[in-house]
Amino acid sequence: MPHTSLATFDADSAVELAVLERSGFIESRHLGSAVVLSGDGHVVTALGDVDAPVFARSALKPFQALASMRAGVPLRGAQVALAAASHVGSLEHMDVVEGMLRAGGNKETDLQCPADWPQDETARNWLVRTDKGRSRVAFNCSGKHAAFLWACTENDWNKSGYLEPNHPLQRLVGSVIEEFTGERIAHLGTDGCGAPVAAVSLTGLARAYSRLAKAPGDKNADARAATIATSMLDYPWAVQGKGEANTVVMEELGVIAKLGAEGVMVMAAPSGATVALKILDGNLRAASLVALTLLTAAGALEVGPVAAVLEQIVEPVLGGGRPVGGLRLGTPVMALLG
Repeated sequence: MPHTSLATFDADSAVELAVLERSGFIESRHLGSAVVLSGDGHVVTALGDVDAPVFARSALKPFQALASMRAGVPLRGAQVALAAASHVGSLEHMDVVEGMLRAGGNKETDLQCPADWPQDETARNWLVRTDKGRSRVAFNCSGKHAAFLWACTENDWNKSGYLEPNHPLQRLVGSVIEEFTGERIAHLGTDGCGAPVAAVSLTGLARAYSRLAKAPGDKNADARAATIATSMLDYPWAVQGKGEANTVVMEELGVIAKLGAEGVMVMAAPSGATVALKILDGNLRAASLVALTLLTAAGALEVGPVAAVLEQIVEPVLGGGRPVGGLRLGTPVMALLG
């Protein structure tokens, strides 16, 4: 895999996607870039630099899961969604991941993601109360790693080196990413969980999700990709967590939603209409607002249902416990609303 570009787009190449307003005063500005594709894969909206590489981070998980499945891992139901998840480590999440480990003949100690406290409060309290402490299974990428290990046991591949870029599984991951994005990986780094992470353009990332989202309705599409798209929508709680932004979007709007660290967000409707964006400062708080607005402006979603979802997932700006402001769309995004 080539290692050519060493930076993402800069502030001069970005646009103001959102601002945070407090008491009538714009306190913070979120610059970024975003692209919207129509169902047939054409660019209908491009804000900022959508061709510069970005580390797609956890937005790549569905394609890492697809590589594991192509390697022979027989994922089923919620297991598929967990392999593509950035989960909050609920007891339900951990139970599915532990089942994946058992089915693949692996143990928690084989996981090479870090041990962590779960984001889910109930699960965290349980780990504290039972003196179990931090857990690799609670780490938000544990489903992906359990699938990686399972692929190794299915193929008699070296488990101890499953995160090495030249491992057969990671080479397969790279080929899947390039197949679905339609472009070469610009740079390869190390993700927060220790796995290789690819830098691709926002346009390529959107293209990959457009193909994924359309797979269930396309008899010529990759059947495993169709399974991933269907499972993410059938088990949205597994992809992030009950009440979490990605899960609510999938439950209420029926579009695939997947965040990535450092301000990356992708959403794709079954028609293939897709938005991919990166907020340059790495903060995700405005990502769902901007992504859903851009899909709505492109005619892929209805205003009413989107507004209801945004009420649930966009937090107000508080002062003394009372709302005193909120996130607002940037001028380039507002202009698309007519």
